[in-house]
Amino acid sequence: MSQKKNPKGLPDDCASCTLSMLRVSPRKLNLLAQMIRGKSVEKALNALSFSSKKIAIDVKKALLSAVSNAENNNGLDVDRLVVIEATVGKKMSLKRLDIKARSKSGRICKIFSRIRIVVQEKEGVVS
Repeated sequence: MSQKKNPKGLPDDCASCTLSMLRVSPRKLNLLAQMIRGKSVEKALNALSFSSKKIAIDVKKALLSAVSNAENNNGLDVDRLVVIEATVGKKMSLKRLDIKARSKSGRICKIFSRIRIVVQEKEGVVS
């Protein structure tokens, strides 16, 4: 009498890419993830190309990796791909000591984050 397990894999018309250990806070990375969620891949790539944020280069590489995974592993049509999910999470933080005046000290946390991008093939998507 066991429960059914949740399927961990994606459907056949989806592909994903996970990029971890990005040296940026999750809050800043989520701004870029919001920018590409729900858009077609072509529009998302244009938005990331012309973004002024430095981390947009790495997010663009992750999106291109998800597109190539969809094309090579699942045989999906690249022109009809849509970003259905872009999730951001916290990975780890390095704790460093900051020496201050009069024998005082403070703590510096250098935060790393991760992003997961899932693309799906949709019918009738015109880029």
